Order: sequence, then C-alpha cells, then structure tokens
Amino acid sequence: MTEQERIEILERAKVFFRTRIAENHRKNTEKLSTLDKFNINPFTHKYLAQFAFGNSSPESMAKALLYPRILGTSIATTFGTQLQFFCNEVLSSYASTTSGIDIEFIDVTDGRRKYCQIKAGPNTINYDDVETICNHFNAVKNLARTNRMMDFNPLFDCVVGVFYGSEDNLSVHYKRIQKTYPVIVGKEFWYRLTGDEDFYNELINAFAEVAEEMDSSSLVERMIRELSCEIGRDD
Repeated sequence: MTEQERIEILERAKVFFRTRIAENHRKNTEKLSTLDKFNINPFTHKYLAQFAFGNSSPESMAKALLYPRILGTSIATTFGTQLQFFCNEVLSSYASTTSGIDIEFIDVTDGRRKYCQIKAGPNTINYDDVETICNHFNAVKNLARTNRMMDFNPLFDCVVGVFYGSEDNLSVHYKRIQKTYPVIVGKEFWYRLTGDEDFYNELINAFAEVAEEMDSSSLVERMIRELSCEIGRDD
C-alpha cells in the first residue's frame, strides 16, 4: 500500500464514521424518548437506578434505562450493521466479486491472495454464523476447483478478518472456525491487509478525530427529561 492509498483509506474511514456511525447513533438516540422503546424489568429497574446514582428518582431511573442503550448496545449494533458499507466505501480497492466474500487482498506476510469475510469484533458472531461463514468458504473452494486455481489453498487463503480486538478475546464461535480456517484479529489483520504495522492505531485515531467533533450531550439530557416525565406520570 502506498502512502497516498493509506491517506485515502483513513480519510474515507473518517467520512464513514461521521455519516454512517455517528449520524445513525444520533438518530437512534432520538428514538429513545418514550418508555415503550425499552424492555423494562420492573424487578430491577429501581435497583439499578439506586445502585448507579444513589436514588430511584424518575431522573435516575431514566438514566438507568438510557445510558446502557446509547453507550453500549445502540452503538455496537450500529457499528455491526454498517460494516458492509465500510467494505464497500472505505475498502473499495479491495472489493471482491466472489459471492459471500467481502474483500480480497494480498497478505503481506506470505504474498498469497486472501478471500476474506470481515466481522466487527471478537464476540460479534453467533452459533449459526459459523455454518454460514464455512459455507461461503466451501463455495469459494468449489469455485477454485472449477476454475483450476492450482495455487489456491482454502486452509490458508480463506480467512475471517476481525475489525478489532485480539486473539485472546475471540469467542468460542470464532474458535470453531479456526479449526478449519484462519481468523485474523485487530492489529494483525490490518497489518496483513495494508503492510503498515501501525495502521490499526492510525484507524482508531482517525475515528477519534471524528468523535471530537461530536457533542450530543444536550440531546441526551433532553431524552432523560422526556423519559423522567413519563416515569413520573406512571409512578
């Protein structure tokens, strides 16, 4: 990867984070102004407010509902669902025309072409995803056999690339895949893709630059007020 290509990927990554992640995060937060947007456990709701904020006032109860969503599940879901757009918009130069494969690239560690499915993090696939991923790789293997790709070896060349995390954090589902196909995680994945040992950190910093532009504290406060009012009426 040339220096210009590195810069272009990082700049496209900023645009992606700004438009696909941050904007969707804001929109999803705006939807959380009423209690029917939450699955409330009445046995633990007041406890969580008391535990976290020292009281069970309507405002504390609203925070106990809102904070886990906007700081956890909401952004994690948004990131996962937008990952395909990252492949299409940021990694377009690596785009694959092979069905079921997100990107193709020459691995800098062995010089072989990799057929790669990208996943978000070390815990972002479930039991059923394992079979789906392996079926896609089996299809690539059959295609290679049909096209007489003599140099192709699915045990080396079909890989799962995990956007962030580390080998130690991989879930049992990834470990099932590893029994047959390589799973490359975080910093190692980005190095093999770009040839830049520090690209993973550079990508994190690119996202952080966009994060510095964001301040939705007034939106969060408004959501808390609206939820507090509804909780107060229900008490």
